[in-house]
Amino acid sequence: MTEHLPYLGRFAPSPTGPLHIGSLVAAMASYLDARAHHGQWLLRIEDVDGDRNVAGADQHIIASLQRCGMQWDGEITWQSQRTALYEQALLQLGELVYPCGCSRKEIADSQLSLTGKQAQALIYPGTCRNGLAAGKAARALRLKVPQSPHCVLGTDDRWAGHISQDLSDEVGDFVIRRADGFWAYQLAVVVDDGAQGITDIVRGADLLDSTPRQLYLQQQLGLPQPRYLHVPVVCNAQGEKLSKQTGATAFDQGVAPAHLLEHALIPAARFLGLDLTASSIAEFWRVAIPAWAALVQCDPR
Repeated sequence: MTEHLPYLGRFAPSPTGPLHIGSLVAAMASYLDARAHHGQWLLRIEDVDGDRNVAGADQHIIASLQRCGMQWDGEITWQSQRTALYEQALLQLGELVYPCGCSRKEIADSQLSLTGKQAQALIYPGTCRNGLAAGKAARALRLKVPQSPHCVLGTDDRWAGHISQDLSDEVGDFVIRRADGFWAYQLAVVVDDGAQGITDIVRGADLLDSTPRQLYLQQQLGLPQPRYLHVPVVCNAQGEKLSKQTGATAFDQGVAPAHLLEHALIPAARFLGLDLTASSIAEFWRVAIPAWAALVQCDPR
């Protein structure tokens, strides 16, 4: 664990579109936690998934954070400029990595034949673990997860409490480089957090399920384990997580800078459980930081 190191947090949005109110909530929580701990807050653009990137979205994200008075420390980093680090990690993982020729449909069909019903999450059955079948071409790269004994990993989340997952039963060998050639989120985020020395990860609860896979990668790469805090995610009227895919729009679309406090910052803070009043953005952050510290009972470093 990295709890005795000086606090170093980050916000790591994907440039698949502008920031909506849900992503503002995640940005605000990570920013407040860093400032409440008298720590640093980095900005990393996670643009490793080239097919989903939207031209200019990274600059829109940067401008939106600035308009809200959130200033990062140091230089902004882009994942697309860090591929050498991912290649190095791949070499370090060595024989734990193997090529897989299975499609998502084949994995889903294999689960259906074993259980008689379609599982919500695709659990890889290990089809290619001991080599590609005749006539199969490599598509993705997977990381072996121990099967005996089972690999059960967990951590004490600062918001959600203790979480754990049996990777052997609930995930199986997972992808670290995708069939389209892009690096998988799980590998890229672990390598970047390790390389940047991130001590604390504050993000949305939609990523809670990814955490045990990241803990496993940290172990295999010899990286320290950060502390985690997963805040609730904002949902739409249908109960779906607010996202670009569900039609979420930019939180600052059509909102004059003078009205960002009322229409964006105060509602985002309220969602996080902070009942604040402020007459300016600068005052908002002055009152929000100690309020957050009290809410999550942080111990300033």
